[in-house]
Amino acid sequence: MTAQPSLRPTRRAVLLFASSLPVAFIALAFDANTWAFAFDPALLIIAAIFVDVLAGVPARRLVISIETPARLFVGASDEVAVRVDQAGRARPVDFTMIAEQTGEADRPHAVAARAGADGRATAALTIHARRRGVVDVAAVWLRWRGPLGLAERVIRHPVAQKIDVLPDIRGIHGAALQFFSRDAIGGVKVQQQKGDGSEFEALRDHAAGLDNRFIDWKRSAKHRKLLSKEFRIERNHQIILAFDTGHLMLEPIGAISRLDHAIKSGLLLAWISLRNGDHVGIFGFDARVRQYIPPVRGLPWFTQLQHGTARLSYRAEETNFTLGLAELNARLKRRVLVVLFTEFIDTTTAELLLESMQRTANRHAVIFVTLRDPTLAGIVDAEPSDFRAVAESVVTHDLMRDRAIVLERLERMGVHCLDVPVDGLAISLINRYMMIKERGLI
Repeated sequence: MTAQPSLRPTRRAVLLFASSLPVAFIALAFDANTWAFAFDPALLIIAAIFVDVLAGVPARRLVISIETPARLFVGASDEVAVRVDQAGRARPVDFTMIAEQTGEADRPHAVAARAGADGRATAALTIHARRRGVVDVAAVWLRWRGPLGLAERVIRHPVAQKIDVLPDIRGIHGAALQFFSRDAIGGVKVQQQKGDGSEFEALRDHAAGLDNRFIDWKRSAKHRKLLSKEFRIERNHQIILAFDTGHLMLEPIGAISRLDHAIKSGLLLAWISLRNGDHVGIFGFDARVRQYIPPVRGLPWFTQLQHGTARLSYRAEETNFTLGLAELNARLKRRVLVVLFTEFIDTTTAELLLESMQRTANRHAVIFVTLRDPTLAGIVDAEPSDFRAVAESVVTHDLMRDRAIVLERLERMGVHCLDVPVDGLAISLINRYMMIKERGLI
């Protein structure tokens, strides 16, 4: 039910009334006999305000309908559609509308809408979500004035709608189709490229150009001709998407945080992996373990993974890699592919990370994923204009050097490292996943 409207004079009415009083006092100062009509302009303005109230559109004649989106995607915008219809005789009127909202969204802005001869006004109130969570649209406020612009009405129309802000998956299917458009994608169809994969498929006559390492000498001797083995990519692997939810992952790159970029790319990898027949699970940790979804198989489970990543909270705590990766190792009973999305600063803070990664890499195949900040290279390459710019360039260069040292040490442990810009993360991650499957490293 719409709340009772409030009536109040506009700024124009207040200024007109205030400007009429000095005129009355000046007239009385020069001639006291003008007291009988000196305040007539002020009274006339008050009367005009009442007339404007009576001539305006009453709130009881407004029929308000509001449609909210079912969900929002992080880093994207959507609209709350508002329609106002006048019951009875329609009058032209200008409305100003604004949403009353709380949650992980930008500050709302007022939108103007005009009702024409049909008495209908429509407006779209934009909601831009920068973080995952919930946006609570409590109400929509409407304000309009009378024909003279001296009185305005304000009403609050309750909405009470909670909108979930989920990871953006709108481009996942399109991006995934680029990988499935070819005839031989790991696990989807039989892999005909010799030397790829680890699961035996069939025997065929050996021909020039085939790898001699795959000649089956025993069966070749039995059939008195050279036979080669064909392989296909093995399916039914387990993949764990491990997300670091600590304070370093809160840093924004572009419009959204590092964590949300990681979740978006991770969900794309999850969709492709599920379609390939693999099992995919979710693990989130910072100072302690926040979430664990055991590996599941089949595309119908993708929605569960999406909602699982949506529940990964933003934490301003330092990540405990020793605790998090030790807990993950304890939960995994077989060799899996662990895709760790994380961030670090320098070699000192990465020591515990390296120790924990060594233990994990001894048991599992690991992809270590970090996002390269595009501003760092610009700071190093910028022409120094003063001492401050030189100092920033030197410090940034040291940070990038420490970062390269840590990644090199991880590579020596057998960890697959990806340190890429945001726009290249998804493609690089999927290509590395396909390479690991083709080589049978899981």
